[in-house]
Amino acid sequence: MTKKPDKEEYSQHLRLVLTGIAGVGTIGFIIQFVFSVVTFGR
Repeated sequence: MTKKPDKEEYSQHLRLVLTGIAGVGTIGFIIQFVFSVVTFGR
């Protein structure tokens, strides 16, 4: 059976998930920004 995670384990997983979401969002923002600069530069 699985056990309920304690507070420290839960906060570690939450931090990891939020870091991943922020990383993917940052990469998406950079790609969108680069393409908008390249498009307006022409």
